[in-house]
Amino acid sequence: MICAVKQSSRAIHCSDGVIRSKISVPSKRSLFLPPLPMQKPPKSAVSVHKAVHVSSLENFGSLRVRKPNPIKCEAYEADRSQPIESSIDLSQNQARSEAAKKLKIGSYFALWWALNVVFNIYNKKVLNAYPYPWLTSTLSLAAGSLIMLISWMTRIAEAPKTDIEFWKSLLPVAVAHTIGHVAATVSMSKVAVSFTHIIKSGEPAFSVLVSRFLLGETFPLPVYLSLLPIIGGCALAAVTELNFNMTGFMGAMISNLAFVFRNIFSKKGMKGKSVSGMNYYACLSILSLLLLTPFAFAVEGPQLWAEGWKTAVSQIGPHFVWWVAAQSIFYHLYNQVSYMSLDEISPLTFSVGNTMKRISVIVSSIIIFRTPVQPVNALGAAIAVLGTFIYSQAKQ
Repeated sequence: MICAVKQSSRAIHCSDGVIRSKISVPSKRSLFLPPLPMQKPPKSAVSVHKAVHVSSLENFGSLRVRKPNPIKCEAYEADRSQPIESSIDLSQNQARSEAAKKLKIGSYFALWWALNVVFNIYNKKVLNAYPYPWLTSTLSLAAGSLIMLISWMTRIAEAPKTDIEFWKSLLPVAVAHTIGHVAATVSMSKVAVSFTHIIKSGEPAFSVLVSRFLLGETFPLPVYLSLLPIIGGCALAAVTELNFNMTGFMGAMISNLAFVFRNIFSKKGMKGKSVSGMNYYACLSILSLLLLTPFAFAVEGPQLWAEGWKTAVSQIGPHFVWWVAAQSIFYHLYNQVSYMSLDEISPLTFSVGNTMKRISVIVSSIIIFRTPVQPVNALGAAIAVLGTFIYSQAKQ
């Protein structure tokens, strides 16, 4: 800080706390008295008894070298509205980014649930008129694979960088995914959509049992207790189901078990693989399609497919073609969005979202297909879904 203090014609200069006086008082020798010793004035004592006037705080004197002050302090008068830069801007930006992230996640969830509901509706319509679940499962994987291949070729989406080790690690995941997908489709071809999803809400019970007895993992007591309403609710819903079918029930159970192994293989084999959720599911669909296609030809075959197609088109009309295309496309889209949401949220949030997804599918399918539901059956479904939610909370 450089300042100048004027007192009449005298000036006292101070720079950075060092006071320098420019008043020089010449010492005169007396001819008759001996010289007296001169005492040096105190370095830091300045006494001014008259009023002073501060004329300037900058650009004073002939000093050319000034060190800039790294700390800039600014003050404003009370009646002047001037912006003050502080950490408030940073906190506001963080709040905006958090709000944008929540909006993005909410959009993912809403789109995920909506696409899943649409897929289940069209899938059930197709299976009612065309009861060939192996072919419909193959078409679902084929549509997703084709969509992603076109997206990569047109550079709408960036193609993943994979190697042989990636595909080796993905192979057991694809096997489990293929079995779970076909088993769920077989189940929905035999029973109501709501019943299939009630049984599939018991997947956490399979996850805990497989992890405990095959992998040796242990869980806290609340996790084990949360399985009781899941198992009890599914059992109550199955016993009171009006249109119970053993093939449909076993298909849902096999799907649960297969998807548990899919998650286990995915966690173990895909660690350290830098592939986004969207591309990961695309690669999974392609590999599952290659695995499923020969089995679909062996189990059902082109002859049954051709005869069933003629019957379905003659009964429903050209709309049947749209139904098949819709169930294939929406299957890929809802799975793609769910894997994309995994990149943005925690596993706990995903589990909660998956539980809410099942509720939306069960309720919407009951309304659209006018599925008869007994009060006890509805109670069992509610208990099973509630147990799934409790499990997702207790596991964390």
